[in-house]
Amino acid sequence: MAGTRVRARGESAFAERFGVFAECLLTGVWIAVASLGVVTYPAAFAAGARHLRRRTAHEGGGWREFVADFRTAVRGGWLAGLAGWAAVAAVWVDVQAVRAGIPGGPLVGAVGVLALIGLVVAGLRAAAVWEPDARWRTLLPAAWRRTVLDPAGSFLIIAGLAVVAVSAWFTAPLAVPVLGAVAAAAVAVEERYRHR
Repeated sequence: MAGTRVRARGESAFAERFGVFAECLLTGVWIAVASLGVVTYPAAFAAGARHLRRRTAHEGGGWREFVADFRTAVRGGWLAGLAGWAAVAAVWVDVQAVRAGIPGGPLVGAVGVLALIGLVVAGLRAAAVWEPDARWRTLLPAAWRRTVLDPAGSFLIIAGLAVVAVSAWFTAPLAVPVLGAVAAAAVAVEERYRHR
């Protein structure tokens, strides 16, 4: 129920912060499950980010609200997911060019990888501000501008993605809950940018 307070009276700041951390980990699991549709990952991150925004605003919300947001976000978000996979395929071709020793391959590969990282950050920033009435065609270009204009915030999101990669390298299942921390980082970066 929107507007319901989450924080109990007398709850310590430590307990509240730990609760937000635990909510991030749970949200990461929700995001991973919702991303199983392969092209649904933008909608999954959008629903997760909206859930975390509600949580930090002390509004109620849980699995049902996440699912409702996911269903709304996936209507246009699947196209963004498809475009993301197309970008990954293009970078894969660039990397193959580097491995084959094609002249100029290393430069093209490096540019491709950097562009892909920028697109991922822009996608996460777009998901962090998604609302049910928002259109992905509007969110993504605006997020790309913020990605370029706010390099410090973009670097923080890249650091979050690095934590997911390292977590997956150590223990693959650990990367699942950490996805929620990446969504939380994107929400925090967007909130920081909004207050600049």
